[in-house]
Amino acid sequence: MKKEKTLVVIKPDGVQRTLIGEIIKRYERSGLKLVGLKMRVVGEDFIRKHYTVDPEWFLKTGKKTIESYAKKGKTPPSEDPLEVSEIVFKNLVKYIASGPVVAMVWQGMHAVGIVRKITGITEPLTSDMGTIRGDLTIDSYEVADVDSRAVRNLVHASGSIEEAEKEIALWFKPEEIINYRLINDEILYDVNLDGILE
Repeated sequence: MKKEKTLVVIKPDGVQRTLIGEIIKRYERSGLKLVGLKMRVVGEDFIRKHYTVDPEWFLKTGKKTIESYAKKGKTPPSEDPLEVSEIVFKNLVKYIASGPVVAMVWQGMHAVGIVRKITGITEPLTSDMGTIRGDLTIDSYEVADVDSRAVRNLVHASGSIEEAEKEIALWFKPEEIINYRLINDEILYDVNLDGILE
């Protein structure tokens, strides 16, 4: 549990708005340790692999999107979840392939849950203040729908431990994950805190 890992990807809007340092700082301050870092540009095939590490992604996303339209009293582009998710996916490809992204692996106790909490929920408009999405961007599903694009929410964060393992394996080779100690580790993980005084 103390070595749990998760994937975070700063999306092109986060890179273009020069928020890389601010985003890293927020995860780092929590006590998580950065063990993998790279910048790259990704294309459609890679993005499809990323989103389909969960084989149910297209079905779940389509259903969730249709439900979201219904809650707002609006008509979805289709009643077929797979058709709707293909529209969502095409918008995601345009968004994520539009420029460089920064992929990171964070390690620490409850890494997946801590990162999700710091990041905030998917829609910036309804994300809590104090979160990355709540503090650093102003987009909403409604505006994204009007513009026929993906919501610009700065960051991708793995949704579960299983998802994180698959996503990390896709983005990073094993040798790109660095195993090292931080002094912080003594404070966070030393059971007795007996290594502080000399």
